[in-house]
Amino acid sequence: MDDLDKYIEKRKKESPAFAQNYDKGYEQFKIGALLKQARLDAGLTQAQVANKLKTGKSAISRIENHAEDIRLSTLVNYAQALGKSLKLEVA
Repeated sequence: MDDLDKYIEKRKKESPAFAQNYDKGYEQFKIGALLKQARLDAGLTQAQVANKLKTGKSAISRIENHAEDIRLSTLVNYAQALGKSLKLEVA
């Protein structure tokens, strides 16, 4: 565990509000990061994905950088534009 991880764990123990907000924010960030990585792995640009989804490049950027409250249908369409499928898990 590096210093940042230690700091985050310490703050979570000290502040339940920090822990809740951090975990929620991290999950939203992770969704966007996963979508971006999948796009890069597919060798596509944001403009190419936007073209496949009949939207603008700025919409793809928003999806990848601000994935909070994203619709399930948008996730499915994004995955299909990459030639992939979407798998959800409830844990």
